[in-house]
Amino acid sequence: MSKDRLLVSLNQVPFPTLLANLEAAGEETRLRILSLLAEAELTVSELVAILGQSQPRVSRHLKLLVEAGLAVRSREGAWAFFRLADEGGALARDLVGRLDPADRTLSADRSRLEVAREARRRQAAAYFAERAADWDTIRALHAPEERVEAALLAMIGGKPYRNLLDLGTGTGRMLELLAPGAARAVGVDQSAAMLALARSRIDQSGLRHVQLRQGDIYAPPVERGGYDLVVIHQVLHFLDDPARALKEAAGALSPGGRLVVVDFDAHDQEFLRADFAHRRLGFAIPEVEGFLAEAGLVGVRSKRVPPAKGESGKLTVALWLAEDPRVTSDSFPKSDVEFA
Repeated sequence: MSKDRLLVSLNQVPFPTLLANLEAAGEETRLRILSLLAEAELTVSELVAILGQSQPRVSRHLKLLVEAGLAVRSREGAWAFFRLADEGGALARDLVGRLDPADRTLSADRSRLEVAREARRRQAAAYFAERAADWDTIRALHAPEERVEAALLAMIGGKPYRNLLDLGTGTGRMLELLAPGAARAVGVDQSAAMLALARSRIDQSGLRHVQLRQGDIYAPPVERGGYDLVVIHQVLHFLDDPARALKEAAGALSPGGRLVVVDFDAHDQEFLRADFAHRRLGFAIPEVEGFLAEAGLVGVRSKRVPPAKGESGKLTVALWLAEDPRVTSDSFPKSDVEFA
């Protein structure tokens, strides 16, 4: 969205709402917080360390920003992360964009923010190193990820997507791969530890328009009908009811939106159940095609990525893509609001 269109959208905010937003932002600490949240999702403890203020004071400022609709709070286990709100965040970003980046206070805040990000990276690296053997075992079982990702990009093709949703985001690799093509991207995962890995990856990639949320794939904490592209990558084989998960994913699609699924083709590697908690030993192509049709999707396409020559014994990866049958028209206008 152009700056002019953004300002038009902001000018259409009701007077009481705009006044409340400006009152909430018009205080030194709260404006500093908005500037930081424009860079990253942050916890109260991280903001306390960056701002050098007490936790009760920072919490009070955050409460006011949330009540004004400029920020939102999302819980991940015992932690709570704060980020700019969707619609209210557009105003916040516009205000922050007018600040002098060379300001000494803001420069110092950004330096301490980088320290917090480095702490996240170290924590994520330690978690990954502890489980590296498991990851290496799984990766060695199937066709190389580079080939799978190339097939995924080819299947998605050149059709643009504005809003991206990655269900079961794990380490955030799909967001890293696909979010650069979106105006807004959301990753959902039930595991706080996996979200920590994803947040570290997103921080390092500089993808400021990506949000991460903790939630159940059977009841994802996202708006229905809001996403042009939904991805479920190597998740279905962990689920006891994959058809239900696909129905929920289909419900998140905007008119004409697309759902893409990546998972193992049907196989017989029983040790994956006992050692890695796989509930399903992959899926036959027609099985997932049936799930997608039951979810009300059309235009189902599928593709296999088998092991290359010399990779005998490795598993085949399968990809499926289906579309929402509704046609995007004047009856289903695209949103003119720039989201966080």
